[in-house]
Parts: sequence; C-alpha cells; structure tokens
Amino acid sequence: MSAEHALPGGRTGGAVRVGDTVRRPAGSWTPAVHSLLQHLEDAGFDGAPAPRGIDGVGREILTLLPGETVGEGRPYPEWAHSDETLWQVAQWLREYHAVVAGFVPPAGAQWRKGGAWEPGLIIGHNDAAPCNAVWSGERITGFFGWDFAGPVTAAADLAFTVFAWVPLSARAVATSEGFIAFGDRQRRLRLMLDAYGWRGESTEMVRETRDRISASIHDIRRLAAAGDPGCRQLVEAGYDLELAAAVKELATFPR
Repeated sequence: MSAEHALPGGRTGGAVRVGDTVRRPAGSWTPAVHSLLQHLEDAGFDGAPAPRGIDGVGREILTLLPGETVGEGRPYPEWAHSDETLWQVAQWLREYHAVVAGFVPPAGAQWRKGGAWEPGLIIGHNDAAPCNAVWSGERITGFFGWDFAGPVTAAADLAFTVFAWVPLSARAVATSEGFIAFGDRQRRLRLMLDAYGWRGESTEMVRETRDRISASIHDIRRLAAAGDPGCRQLVEAGYDLELAAAVKELATFPR
C-alpha cells in the first residue's frame, strides 16, 4: 500500500491520503452515505468523492477530489471570499439538489444527523462550507466531508451553505477567516440566492438560516453527549458557541 499522508481541512480531521484515495474513520452512517455517493457517481455528478468500500482497518475509502483546500490556516485564501466563488458554490448546490432529488435511501438507512427520509425531503450535504471545499485552478471542483449528510429540505441545505459562504457567521469568526466586508453581506446573500435560483425574499432565508443553525447547535451537543467523537471535538473547540453567537447576531441582520 502507498504511504499515508494526513490531509488538512474539514472540521474534525482524521482523513489521510493513500495514493489517489482518501481514508476516513467509518461510522454507523457510512453505508447510507456510500449509497448516496454511489447514486451521485452513477448519475455522472463529479462534484463529490465516489465510494470505494472499506479498507482492512475499517476506514471508508473514497476517491480523491483534485485541487487544494483551505486547510488549517486562517485567514482563508482569497478565492474563498470572491463573488465568482459564491456563484460557483450556488451552482454546485443547485446541480447537487437536482441530482439527489431522484435518490431514495435504502430501507433502514442510518444518518449521523437528521431523522428518517420521507418524500419531499432530500439528503442534504449539510456542511458545504469552505473547510470542506476543493478548489482547482479557477473553480470549485466539489466538496468532501459527507459524514453529516442526512434528510432535510432543500431550503435548509441552502441556508447552511449561504451561512458558510456569504458569510452569515458571527463577525469575530468571519474576521478570523479574512472577511471584513460586513456592509456587503446583503448583496452577497442576494447574489448567491439568485445564482441558486431561490426566488424568495432574502429576509426569509435569513430566518431559515437562524433556524438551521439553531438546529445544528442542538444536533452537535446531542451527539457529543451521546459519545460521538467528532461532535465532542467540535464542542471542545467551541464551535457550538460560535454558532450560538451567529444566531444572536442574525436577529438584527443586516446591522
């Protein structure tokens, strides 16, 4: 086997590169996620890794998306804040939602977060944030970090994505990531919604985002209390508190 190299990026770490594959710790949700990723590959969607089974030490095997990531460094690289990237991310999400609309999860599918799938819901990525993005040349090539995929509305998945990219995160967090143009966030939000094809009011999406982030805080804390190692790591790093600060600030957005 090729040598293993730790990969930067993501929120909880643990991924290594082996040749042209990525190995990550598997969980009870992995079979469901692999069925989703297989559906995407079969549909010709190339903006996500493809599943390649489980290795000899119980890690999932995924194909490697070509390009660079934001890694562990702060601030983020310039491409993470450009209007062009906002447009590309919205287009990626729109295409993904169109492809996943035809996916019916296998019976008994277990997801790390979210309840049972039912008609009218999709399996959202639920974490299409800069830390999970792959950039190559002049474009977003796709997203990794599918372990939080699960049943949601398309609007909820869009809400988290605009939260991460506009960004609508707490000002202290956004500043650490290199974004300080807070007076431009309304325009950037509308740009991203238009690129996705969302015809509702921006204020409606802000409300959806607050609800979505509040639910994420609950999920992270619940899973951490239940022993989920990745969510424990998020709580120890204070990520839930960063989300809580964002929810408070969004109550008065755009001020």
